[in-house]
Amino acid sequence: MTLSRRAISFSIALLTMTVPSWAQSAHDFFKGKTLTLLISSSSGGGYDTLGRLVARHLSAHLPINASVLVRNMPGAGGIIATNYLYAGAPKDGTTIGLVQNNTPFEPLYGTKEADYDAKNFNWLGSPSTETGLLVVWHTAPVNSIEDVIKKQITVASSGEHSTPSFYARLLNKTLGTKMKIVVGYPGQAEAFLAMERGEVDGFPSTFYSSLMASHPTWVKDGKLKLLVQFGLKKEQALPNVPFAPDLVKNAKNKLLLQAGLAGISIGRPFLAPPGVPKDRVAALRKALAATFKDPKFLAEADAIHLFVNEPRTGAELAQSIAAAYKMPADVLARLKRLTARGG
Repeated sequence: MTLSRRAISFSIALLTMTVPSWAQSAHDFFKGKTLTLLISSSSGGGYDTLGRLVARHLSAHLPINASVLVRNMPGAGGIIATNYLYAGAPKDGTTIGLVQNNTPFEPLYGTKEADYDAKNFNWLGSPSTETGLLVVWHTAPVNSIEDVIKKQITVASSGEHSTPSFYARLLNKTLGTKMKIVVGYPGQAEAFLAMERGEVDGFPSTFYSSLMASHPTWVKDGKLKLLVQFGLKKEQALPNVPFAPDLVKNAKNKLLLQAGLAGISIGRPFLAPPGVPKDRVAALRKALAATFKDPKFLAEADAIHLFVNEPRTGAELAQSIAAAYKMPADVLARLKRLTARGG
């Protein structure tokens, strides 16, 4: 009996030494795997530029021989990809997503196409907060935000419930601008091309970081007019571009604008589907956070004018999203009307 007990004790000790911890288990799982990074926008835009940059450096912070494959799934302002990530994607950690920052809030606004619960995603992190811009092509018949209050312009968007459409309606309601939304452009790259061709006057919600990444010389060369900026705080590089929250005087409209800008606070969010084992989520969060601090990643991001200013953790994103779902009922009702093409 004593010998048997000793043998059992030795076996248990040996297993304790060799069985990996949760973190080691995740390490072993990802070793040699190919991860798919699903980007919810078309190629060539700011999200795509960021996603491909992250993909190039993320593998260095994953277990050995792990690689990252990029796949684009544009449509409905990111909702198609987000629906897939929620219900159709593998839930083992081998598929992660980079989605537009409107998508976590679409169910909150009553968007029927958004068939997911944003609070159930495993949020992984974001490299920055963002500053939105209403921009028009240099030939557009307006030169200031005051002009757009007096005169109607056309702006490109991907779909009725997409980020550009929402922000166009939000600015129309809170600032009194007159933007007519023209849908059917898959992403920012196509919208910008439409501006160049003269099909539309402008684009209502490019991010400053996205603009600098995709077309860094357009402003300097006078091809674009920046009419207004919006977000949680003013972009220091744009001191002469009016800041939307400063222009809204009506208290109810100011609250509506603040609530409508919740998406900008989460920057460009990365996520994993619901149901991914916790240790693998932790490993992905750790790898992504390390990527955002990687000197090589930061140098390349700086070289292409892609700003990584205020990285946020997955836990912080989850907290911000949960808080948005607790906003006052009257504000939520107004936001729902904006999403439904009302006012």
